Amino acid sequence: MKVYASVLKLRLLIGMQYRAAALAGVATQFFWGFISIMVFEAFYEHAAITPPISLKELITYIWLQQAFLAFVMLWFRDNELFDLITSGNIAYELCRPADLYGFWYAKLLAQRLSSALLRCYPILIVAFFLPKPYNMTLPPDVTTFILFVITLLLGLLLLVAISMFLYISVFVTLSPMGSLLIFGVLGEFFAGLIIPIPLMPMWLQKIAFVLPFRWTADFPFRVYSGHILQTEALIGVFIQLGYLLGLLWLGKLAFNAALKRVVVQGG
Repeated sequence: MKVYASVLKLRLLIGMQYRAAALAGVATQFFWGFISIMVFEAFYEHAAITPPISLKELITYIWLQQAFLAFVMLWFRDNELFDLITSGNIAYELCRPADLYGFWYAKLLAQRLSSALLRCYPILIVAFFLPKPYNMTLPPDVTTFILFVITLLLGLLLLVAISMFLYISVFVTLSPMGSLLIFGVLGEFFAGLIIPIPLMPMWLQKIAFVLPFRWTADFPFRVYSGHILQTEALIGVFIQLGYLLGLLWLGKLAFNAALKRVVVQGG
C-alpha cells in the first residue's frame, strides 16, 4: 500500500500546481451552473404539477455538481494512459514492481482529487453568497453533512472504479474517443447530471436505480439537501460499498484478462 500511497501523494502534488487552468475551469462552471439553473427555473414556473424535488434543492444540487465536477464526470480522463495503451508503451508500465491496476487507480484518484480541491472552494464560497433564488443553502443538520461527506467520497472511489473499465475497453477497441463517448454519455445521463433522477420518468428511474452511476453523483447531492432521508442514506452507504467492492473485483479480473492479450511489437 505504500507504493499506491506514494503515487497518490505525488500525483496530488503535481495536480495542485495547475492553478491557472483550475481558475479558467471555475469561470466555465459558473457559466454552466447559471445556465442550468435558469433552464430549470423556467421549467418549474410552467410545471403543471408539483415537481418531486423543490427548486431550492435542485439549485443546491446544481452547485454541488459544478463544485465537484471532477468527482462525478466520466469524461474526465488521463490521455497519458490512453497513449500508453494505443502506442505500445504500456510495456514500460508492465516492468513496474507493482500491481498495475492499483497503480493506475491511485493515479486517477489523485488527478480527480487535485482538480476538485482547486475548484470546489471558490465555487462553493461564491454560491453561498449569491442572491436568492440562485444561492446555495446549508444542509439541514450536522448529521446530514457527515453523511454527505461519506457518500461523496464513496462515490468518488466508485467512479474511479467505473472509469477503470473505460481504460480496459481501450485494450480491445484501441479507440479512446469511442469508449469515452459511450461511457461519458451513459454515465452522465444515468448519474443525473443532465436530468436529476427524480425528474425522470419512472421507467428511466428504474434503470438508473439498477446501474451504479447514480450512486456517484445523484445520491450524495440529494443527501446533502435532505431530499434523501438519513435512514435511506445509511442504507445507500452500504449499497455504495457493495457496488465498489464488486466493481473493483470485476475490474481487476477484466484488467488482468486484457493484459494477457497485449501484444507489443517493435524494438
